[in-house]
Amino acid sequence: MNYENYMKKCIELAKNGEGQTSPNPMVGCVVLDKNENEISTGYHHKYGDNHAERDALLKLHNGEEKGGTLIVNLEPCSHHGKTPPCADLIIERGLKKVVIGMQDVNPIVAGNGINKLQKAGIEVISGIMEEECKKLNEIFIKNMTQNKCFIAIKTATTLDGKIATSNGSSKWITSSTAREKVKEIRNCYDAIMTTSSTILADNPTMLHRKKIILDRRLKTNLEAPIYKNGEIYLFNETLDMFEGGVNFIKTPVKANKLDLEFVFERAYELGIKSILIESGGILNGSALKYADKIYHFIAPKITGDNSSLSCFNFQKINDINNSLNFEIESIEHFEPDILLTYYPINQ
Repeated sequence: MNYENYMKKCIELAKNGEGQTSPNPMVGCVVLDKNENEISTGYHHKYGDNHAERDALLKLHNGEEKGGTLIVNLEPCSHHGKTPPCADLIIERGLKKVVIGMQDVNPIVAGNGINKLQKAGIEVISGIMEEECKKLNEIFIKNMTQNKCFIAIKTATTLDGKIATSNGSSKWITSSTAREKVKEIRNCYDAIMTTSSTILADNPTMLHRKKIILDRRLKTNLEAPIYKNGEIYLFNETLDMFEGGVNFIKTPVKANKLDLEFVFERAYELGIKSILIESGGILNGSALKYADKIYHFIAPKITGDNSSLSCFNFQKINDINNSLNFEIESIEHFEPDILLTYYPINQ
């Protein structure tokens, strides 16, 4: 049987938990009976809740899953965490086959779930739509394999690559439809990051559960709208304390800027597994060497002004062959704008 359509469904089910499962992965599950008819689905709703396999199987009460097949985008866990092992429940419920998208990269699991199932006499098929399953959980994979934050950058520009006019006018480059998409993107990340320069120029609200603000010399007003919602982590060069609902974090300075590597490492220690940067060209440019993914909205507008502000400011090159290269993953339309999603190519 071709299980790709069911795996696609698992991936779509998993996305229902987007922004809620961190630090866990997003997982979806489909259960078939012994005649390969779909009888249940499930997904991991949020961190601490039942895993997808348990969510799907606990909906079944009459043993109809016995002798059937379970399809899931990630290897079932084999250890006790917030919930009991999913592999144990699969064995207990008498499934005869498990179809897996990808092996878990968490070293606690990493093949142990598959081994447990096979030792119980269950047939395991692995690697179905593996690349798509890896893309779904790219944040989790980086966390597990590198113990680092997943870093994304969001920018919005005109056709000639400008984020604002020379006097700072930028509201709005993109349409309201594109800005609604930005809210969806934000929800995928544990925290958003911006700078004092952006706050002073735009006075944004940036609704989100966690916000990282880079304000080296503490220039921003703590009464500004951005400080009025979510957990605030204010990286600066002098203060290290918690006051007025703000976590002040003293940060070393490197090359006359707050040390970004320190910021990302400290954020990871604080349990922030992914960051979306929304700022100007200087931070965007400085963060490029750490970036895993870029969301680039482009509006069909041209400023035609060389002094307008660009989206990435970090180097001067004389040879086009020394440019950074990227791979475009997708092009989406949010009329009249487009969204390019691209990844850096390791060079």
